[in-house]
Amino acid sequence: MTGRELFNISPVIPVVVLEDVLHAVPLAEALIEGGIGIMEITLRSEAALPSIEAIAGAVPQMHVGAGTAMTAGDLRRVRDAGGRFSFSPGISESLLRCSTQERITFIPGVATASEVMAALNAGFDACKLFPAAAAGGTALLKGFSGPFPAMRFCPTGGIGLADMNDFLRLPNVPCVGGSWVVPKSAVDAGRFDEVTALCREAVDLAVR
Repeated sequence: MTGRELFNISPVIPVVVLEDVLHAVPLAEALIEGGIGIMEITLRSEAALPSIEAIAGAVPQMHVGAGTAMTAGDLRRVRDAGGRFSFSPGISESLLRCSTQERITFIPGVATASEVMAALNAGFDACKLFPAAAAGGTALLKGFSGPFPAMRFCPTGGIGLADMNDFLRLPNVPCVGGSWVVPKSAVDAGRFDEVTALCREAVDLAVR
């Protein structure tokens, strides 16, 4: 799967922090019921990789992958757990090289023109803008559209329902990443119906 194909799955990519692997499958099912077939599980807990493996095995229709991939080893571990992609908050030669050599779907994180150029020069046409709000938000993305017309971005960081469409209206933004559709309090308490409702709201309101 290419980065462009990944970005076209859903206008919203949930950014998920899981502390308990038992929540993984119910959460994936709740997202699908809410109309979202992709999820990014951040590698910030010991439950992350087991959760990816559980979802890949039990909910094959969910495109599950990882966030906060920092090293080539992270990319390989996500792939071996059944993850279909990895996002990183940044960009490095080792990550670009590993993903290309081993054909792992990888979305590097960028925040500057130089980083976008590094991604383009390595053959990538899909990047994560992070942290989106702090880096310059829609103004930065509009600026990138001139010199980098082929690049597509998934802005993540500081985005919510209220400003989601400000980003999605931009021609170089097919999707946004956000945690508001998966509140940690709801996940920890097992209130997956709440997650489903938030997903439906986001999908229904998203500009296509």
